[in-house]
Amino acid sequence: MRSLVTGGTGFIGRHLVKKLERPVVLGRDPKRIHKLLRNVDAFQWSPSSPPDAKVFEDINTVFHLAGESVFKGRWTEEKKERIMRSRVEGTRNLVELLSTLAKPPSTLICSSAIGYYGPQGEKILTESSPAGDDFLSRVCIAWEAEASKAEKLGIRVVLLRTGIVLGGDGGALPQMLTPFRLGVGGRIGSGNQYMSWIHIDDLVDIMLFAAGTESIRGPVNGVAPAPVTNREFTAALASVLHRPALLQVPGFVLKITLGEFADVLLGSQRVFPEKATEAGYVFRYPKLNGALQDLVS
Repeated sequence: MRSLVTGGTGFIGRHLVKKLERPVVLGRDPKRIHKLLRNVDAFQWSPSSPPDAKVFEDINTVFHLAGESVFKGRWTEEKKERIMRSRVEGTRNLVELLSTLAKPPSTLICSSAIGYYGPQGEKILTESSPAGDDFLSRVCIAWEAEASKAEKLGIRVVLLRTGIVLGGDGGALPQMLTPFRLGVGGRIGSGNQYMSWIHIDDLVDIMLFAAGTESIRGPVNGVAPAPVTNREFTAALASVLHRPALLQVPGFVLKITLGEFADVLLGSQRVFPEKATEAGYVFRYPKLNGALQDLVS
């Protein structure tokens, strides 16, 4: 049996595809997929235009990662609409297509985010914690609701609530490295807000672990078991790079330059991977220093 991936050319998708045996990858431009990824079968797909049902033949697991990036561009009303629509409509159309299959896949692993919980200060958050009420919370609630409809088709649904993903070739870390290497890195706002992070290798392994563990279903927090404050993260990154971290980016400056998205950087989410840990997943990089040393080296 095979796997199918949407959003396979993104940062997380590229790492996942490397671990799969000749998966089917769906995207807007199959030619671009073949240029970026090896040993895959590529087909055209967009959130508003589902592919032919034939591409799902012999597919056992679907990894649904596609969606408009929340990090690129200022959050205008148009941008926010694209973020919501790409996730909600895309997932809805995917599940509707799965409902037409004579033999649907057994598992759907749908990407979500710890943005589901909203900013919660120092409060410990697990998969059983309630949702927040800000924009990203509303996106995640609607997104997960569409994915969960696949349960009615007899498909096991896993909702992977991802934290800050650290990798050397994508995600947040490369954007941080340049100012820190120049000695002008520093904390954001007060630095007391919690950051729930995860090494890209652990995130991919959790996805594969969830795919192979029948008892796992519903929300799963894709974070390491040791969230840190922004101040602690800054100090750890500076130490690994052997650079000072004396500067601070005031919160009001972020709000002027980034608008509403600044609230994501200044908000605090102290999230723990309770479900993955209880199911027996063992982290390769449970502590931040080890993760950063691996990626920076």
